[in-house]
Amino acid sequence: MLINSNFKKLVFEKIDKIPYGETRSYKDIAIAIGKPNSYRAVANACAKNPIPIVRPCHRVIRSDGKIGGYSAKGGIVLKRALLKCESF
Repeated sequence: MLINSNFKKLVFEKIDKIPYGETRSYKDIAIAIGKPNSYRAVANACAKNPIPIVRPCHRVIRSDGKIGGYSAKGGIVLKRALLKCESF
């Protein structure tokens, strides 16, 4: 799926505002940017994050509370570790 840069910019702006120690779902982000049915595109944008950890896409999880994916080196093992460090 091709994600335009304006969409990614909106997603990344919302992700950058997730406070330390909190999470949001892909659907929460989609709703926050005014595209409530675009949660899969939000997940795809997260996968294209050029600065993982700095831009905390590890704080974005599935709506059912499961961890979801993580494209940074270390994958979901690293995502779990980062969330655990933030007390999840």
